[in-house]
Amino acid sequence: MANDSAKNCGLDPDNWEDFRAEAHRMLEMSIDQLQQVAERPWQEVPEAVKERYAVEASGSSTAEIVDRITDEVLPYHGGNIHPRFWGWVQGTGLTSDLIAGMAGAVINANTGGRDHGANYMERAVIDWTRQKMGMPEGTSGVLVAGTSQATVIAFQAARVRVMPQVRKSGQGTTRLTAYAGQGIHNATRKALELLGIGFENLRLVPLIDGQMDLAALRAQIAKDRAAGALPFLLVGMAGSVDLGTYDDLNGLADVAADEDLWLHVDGAFGAWTRIADDPWRGLSDGIGRADSIALDFHKWMYVGYDCGLVLIADEAAHRSAFAARPSYLEAAERGLAGGDPWFCDYGIDLSRGNRALKVWTALEMYGEAALGAAITDNCRLAALMADEVSAHPNMRLAAPVVSNVCVFTARTDLAPEAQSLLNSEIAQTLQESGEAVFSTTRANGLVMLRAAITNHRSRAEDIHEAIAAVARLAQAG
Repeated sequence: MANDSAKNCGLDPDNWEDFRAEAHRMLEMSIDQLQQVAERPWQEVPEAVKERYAVEASGSSTAEIVDRITDEVLPYHGGNIHPRFWGWVQGTGLTSDLIAGMAGAVINANTGGRDHGANYMERAVIDWTRQKMGMPEGTSGVLVAGTSQATVIAFQAARVRVMPQVRKSGQGTTRLTAYAGQGIHNATRKALELLGIGFENLRLVPLIDGQMDLAALRAQIAKDRAAGALPFLLVGMAGSVDLGTYDDLNGLADVAADEDLWLHVDGAFGAWTRIADDPWRGLSDGIGRADSIALDFHKWMYVGYDCGLVLIADEAAHRSAFAARPSYLEAAERGLAGGDPWFCDYGIDLSRGNRALKVWTALEMYGEAALGAAITDNCRLAALMADEVSAHPNMRLAAPVVSNVCVFTARTDLAPEAQSLLNSEIAQTLQESGEAVFSTTRANGLVMLRAAITNHRSRAEDIHEAIAAVARLAQAG
């Protein structure tokens, strides 16, 4: 009777062999997408396809759905899987994601808590990352959607440290102040806004050669204390969003220790130089001294979206910022309700997907050495792009390339406004033609072309041909 009832619901296949055949066909289409990725750049979604996305919810066969996904979904991706995608900081995805995705789909794990394999795997991934970052044994962590969410979690732990009553009675009239270098990612501002601290209490410290001016930082902290504020948080950059620069993390750690501040490092992509070759590995020296680190696997570790991580050195501080266990979530000594600690006590989400599986699969399938070599190669390609730009008399770098980000203007012989317009037009034209994807950013008063190379599929010939295309359009402009 139970089996008949389940069958009558119509949510499992009536014919498993037919489903198996269509699933195999979808797998083949997916592998083709990855194998032929260089032939499949970003393209604009036609109006007719947009209209077909409208949800009718009338029911279709598996074969019809596979056909529609093949025709209406796979061709219209965001572009980041292509080897000449360097726009913004987006990872490329891995073939291992396909393997992990299949297993993850059928397990359908909720990793908020309880005693099952996905939670033990997440703890293993966190501990491996903790070791790579050089953080102490016992460091806590939780996998999240990305660095934006990780930043909120870290900042809340920092706030609870200086205001233990805040979860019960709120922040009240206490004025907290935070400190970061000019050019810090917008995630820092958003987190302070969401927590009710307010972005006006974020002090943007000037930079010297791309690093926070430590003397100016100390002076600002003293000024705020004299005005009755409570400085509580210092945010360092490991890979700035615009130019890929790194703060002096050891210097920041010294200031944080002297001033009793929580040191957080935004390492969304740049933290992963810890597994790169020298000299790029040295860029993130000192990161292990942080109280918290936010980083993404879906950027410079190439793992499929979404997968970020927050690491917090003080497990007790992390747990005290979030733990709240009502009676219906009480743990047990045995059975499925065992497995303490639960990840719901360390972040915002109770219902959580199985992000650890795709990270674990990538680490075990490729190995640390191969992933580190890909990161190193991205830095070499950014240096190559800088050389290509410098070889053109009318192109100019915004700043020396430090890591994997190259920012430049295509025509120095034009007036500033004309340069900005041309650079923006070149970016859009190359995106539409499928030749390459640059983003733009503002530097030195100009809109400039920006390549953030977190792409394991990029090769030297991609750099040569992309810069040649820029030069061609710059000359035509």
